[in-house]
Amino acid sequence: MKIAFTSKGTNSESMMDPRFGRTEFILIYDEEKDEYTHFDNRAVEEIAHGAGPQTAQKLFELHPDILITGNGPGGNAATALKQASLIIFTGAGQMTVNEAYAAYKNGNLNKL
Repeated sequence: MKIAFTSKGTNSESMMDPRFGRTEFILIYDEEKDEYTHFDNRAVEEIAHGAGPQTAQKLFELHPDILITGNGPGGNAATALKQASLIIFTGAGQMTVNEAYAAYKNGNLNKL
């Protein structure tokens, strides 16, 4: 299973980014391989409108099964994400990626 995290950095000790659309990085954890990869999403900072749908599109290309984020996607991004069979968990905004993964495994995040 692949799990995507909205992150402020490129490794599992990084803080989660509570934003979805303007997250700095998308960190992907492949549970089968026990490895992380990342995508630099900082280019959306320059976009006035549509950052959420653009981030959603990139997420589709990365093919995760689960998204863990802080506040959750906004309206336009949420609409785009509904088209994918992606399970979304929120409430991880003040955690590290490792802490968010543990909270997910322990059932302590909010499922959308």
